Amino acid sequence: MKNVLITGVSSGLGFALAQAYLNNGDAVYAIGKTMPKQLKNNPHFFFFPYDLSDTFMLKSTLKEFLDNRSFSVAILNAGVLGDINTLDKIETSHIKEVMDINVWANKELIDLLSSVSTVQQVVAISSGAAVNGSKGWGAYSLSKSSLNMLLKVYAKELPEIHFTSLAPGIIKTPMVEHIINEVDDTVFTSAKTLKESYIQSPSEAAKNLLQIFPKLMNYESGSFLDVRTMT
Repeated sequence: MKNVLITGVSSGLGFALAQAYLNNGDAVYAIGKTMPKQLKNNPHFFFFPYDLSDTFMLKSTLKEFLDNRSFSVAILNAGVLGDINTLDKIETSHIKEVMDINVWANKELIDLLSSVSTVQQVVAISSGAAVNGSKGWGAYSLSKSSLNMLLKVYAKELPEIHFTSLAPGIIKTPMVEHIINEVDDTVFTSAKTLKESYIQSPSEAAKNLLQIFPKLMNYESGSFLDVRTMT
């Protein structure tokens, strides 16, 4: 039985990953805003309710939950999309809120894990938006490119842990459904490209990722990889 840490398990990919690991007989330590009811009674599911936007209290609040635990992999999945709009129409305060969850919460969590736990591998769920720089995706793109660099730096500073930023492909999550249903693809053409692309179900993506995660160890620590271009 492996111990796995996953953030953002309330819905979407995080929930599907938790379910897949539990089905494999592994133990899942999960952090999220709300407890997924379907997993509540699983004896190998350990949930800590926490809003990751509260970066200031993260280390002190989560220390006991993670203290002296050993994880084969920590999956930093929690993230927010932020507003899809041109940067001149997005307040800097909003970008800071996106950065808190997508970047700084992960910094705090990595710092905590490296000091009180043992973790072999850290995988941060990134996005092609980190490198595409598409119109309208400013806040999200800035946060994911920063996340990629965060892990690249940690790979040099914490060589005992293997780090990867991974773009998992397009998955039918609440985030993607918002883009499909709410974003004007005549103004933000990247949304049109997304709608016309193959969209995985969360369970399909989770099944695929469980096979991919161990293979990431063969790549240089700190790499940014995209499942759609991996061979």
